[in-house]
Amino acid sequence: MKLDAPVTGGPCWTELGTTDLEAAQRFYTRLFGWRPETDPRQEAGGYTVAHLGDAAVAALAPLYQPSQPVAWNVSFAVADADAAVREVTEAGGTVLFGPTDVFDAGRFAVAADPAGAAFQLWQAGTFPGAGLFNAPGSLGWAELYTRDPEQAVAFYSRVFGWTVNASERYTQWGVDGADFGGMVTMDDKFPPEVPAHWLPYFAVADVDATTAVVQALGDVLMVPTSLPGGRRIAVLRDPQGAMFGVYRADTP
Repeated sequence: MKLDAPVTGGPCWTELGTTDLEAAQRFYTRLFGWRPETDPRQEAGGYTVAHLGDAAVAALAPLYQPSQPVAWNVSFAVADADAAVREVTEAGGTVLFGPTDVFDAGRFAVAADPAGAAFQLWQAGTFPGAGLFNAPGSLGWAELYTRDPEQAVAFYSRVFGWTVNASERYTQWGVDGADFGGMVTMDDKFPPEVPAHWLPYFAVADVDATTAVVQALGDVLMVPTSLPGGRRIAVLRDPQGAMFGVYRADTP
């Protein structure tokens, strides 16, 4: 990811909704070396921020609604959450929650694109988002899985103004040309019950070693694979069922 700080339109945060907050904290602390801190306020509902050093890098939280899936969610920074949700609906998407204020930290909403892939909107108050990107244990890439790539390009370009770097092999999303993520077209290899979704990738020092840890505790969905350009990736699933990716870029 070419972005190294939250910018309007780019990914600024990722958070896990899980059925077992304590188990998730243990798993990701072992995997990434995170230091979790749970907000003690009752109205925070157990929201836990994971740190690397002094930098906030991700969050873990219990499920707040029975219909909420166990999943990692990606938040995109917006200047005005209320205006952004209006743009989402006008572009054919759906607003699932909010906008609502989160103490003085910011204003938050959950939306879905026309194919049903959920994502979050974050209007920063006192909290701009992650304090570290692209370093081991932090967010480094965000990937959309969809069965309708043309619709996705039209939707996200309108809502966020993203630049689109498309090739025969892969389409990358960017903010003013700074790529932060990509898009995978879901073909027949994906079971029909798998919905469109966003998948965060965390940077790691060693993809194979990280995968070996997950093999003992969770599930490996895609074994470590080398891509053109030197990048090595894997897609994993934690013990509660949340999917996420890991990668290591071997070239500068």
